[in-house]
Amino acid sequence: MSSYDVCVLGSFMKDLVASAERRPLPGETLHGTGFAEFLGGKGVNQAIAAARMGARTAIVGTIGEDRYGEEFLELLESDGVDTSWVVRHPSLGTGVGLPLVLPDGGNSIIIVSRANAAITAADVEAAADVLTDSAVLSVQLELPVEASRAALRLASTAGVTTILTPAPVSPVDRLLASYVDILVPNEVEAAALTGLDCDDESQVPIIARKLADEWNLRGCVVTLGSRGAFVVDRSSSSAAVWIEPHQVATVDTVGAGDAFCGSLAASLAAGAELVDAVRLANAAGALSTTVNGAADSAPDRAAALALLDGAAFPVGP
Repeated sequence: MSSYDVCVLGSFMKDLVASAERRPLPGETLHGTGFAEFLGGKGVNQAIAAARMGARTAIVGTIGEDRYGEEFLELLESDGVDTSWVVRHPSLGTGVGLPLVLPDGGNSIIIVSRANAAITAADVEAAADVLTDSAVLSVQLELPVEASRAALRLASTAGVTTILTPAPVSPVDRLLASYVDILVPNEVEAAALTGLDCDDESQVPIIARKLADEWNLRGCVVTLGSRGAFVVDRSSSSAAVWIEPHQVATVDTVGAGDAFCGSLAASLAAGAELVDAVRLANAAGALSTTVNGAADSAPDRAAALALLDGAAFPVGP
């Protein structure tokens, strides 16, 4: 039995969130409608989401020796996430994210990596014990590719199930891809990786199968926001399934994909089949959109199960 259910290699981003009626035009200064600060970053979001789904969770990454770094450690530890492998950089500050949220809950984000960019393959190898003694490893692309590749290699070689969220989207290193079991792109990332258009729903199954086949994956899950998700499972079940969306009152989509991935990792670590894990992750991702912020928006397992079982939640007009 592994010491941890889920290990996350990922980023720490202090989110400084502005709200506005629309995105500014080039050269334009636009009055915003709101401002808030949240703790986020894909790594932190996914780790907290996994922990709230009941998984024994650890995180590997780099923060600064600053106030934001302290806030992260306090938050993670309050949710039971083991931070023993988090390195504090002596001169670079903790990463920051600058999301702009629109009235419909949609968002665009600028990230400044700072200490996140300082993590090296050697740092990752120093955390080999936790990477190889977890049931599932979740990785994103907000960290240097050398660090992500090292983590995926160590985990995959040890028989750990590996999940990659290809965000921010970029050409993916083929050696890195060879260590991935399950790929979880959103519609923008899936289109960028294949050159096909997810706006046409008839193309989504083709996109998912193309990625699964070309990368020789166990599974590929294309998340489509308010349109649900499509999952291809190339294991013994050989499933290809549309997962229907849940109708909820969306206020902020920041962190929804991470709530999905953290929940997915937790369910897989608990022994769920991929399609069943995606169903619960889809509910967790939907619930996260009903709460402002990133890490704070991840629901617990009971709430996700309730939505999955048809419990009534407030919905928009």
